[in-house]
Amino acid sequence: GDKAFAQFLTDEIKEEKKIQKHKSLPKVSGGWELEVHGTEAKLVRKIAGERITVTFNINNSIPPSADDETQEEQKPDEQEPDLTSTPNFVVEVIKDDTKQTLVLDCHYPEDEVGHEGEEESDIFTIREVSFQPTGESDWKDTNYTLNTDSLDWALYDHLMDFLADRGVDNTFADELIELSTALEHQEYIKFLEDLKSFVKCQ
Repeated sequence: GDKAFAQFLTDEIKEEKKIQKHKSLPKVSGGWELEVHGTEAKLVRKIAGERITVTFNINNSIPPSADDETQEEQKPDEQEPDLTSTPNFVVEVIKDDTKQTLVLDCHYPEDEVGHEGEEESDIFTIREVSFQPTGESDWKDTNYTLNTDSLDWALYDHLMDFLADRGVDNTFADELIELSTALEHQEYIKFLEDLKSFVKCQ
């Protein structure tokens, strides 16, 4: 059984490498520095007096495809639709002269992805906003967290503009999907390779 499993994995790795779009991870425009730790990625950008970081994790970032059947009907020539990774991402804005960090929890709404041509609509939304003490890795549940569901839309628009002014806009969100998808695929191939050597190990 293990031999057949290892053979299957070898073929699978070959196939996945064939369809791999990016041999190296795509860049995000706008002067973002990328750090990757396993499945977690962090983009950092410094602008006058501020440091902006965007963190996301590729685990569980591929939405379940509920509409498999409809896709099969449309394009019989493709075996499966391209998997796209749309992770939630956290934006932290740290101002040099304050002890607080503004934290914005963003995500890609499931029904929005793939509606090209609708210029006005944002491809990501802000879900929660809070202040956290700068430099502390553990966020406190005792800090007030603003949920945007019940938010005045004018305030919400200002928050979106605030992010856009710092380079977190639709273009960025598109490039983040691209980066995350490439990273996810890279990790998947690595996982298959590790699994293969694990299975082969006597």
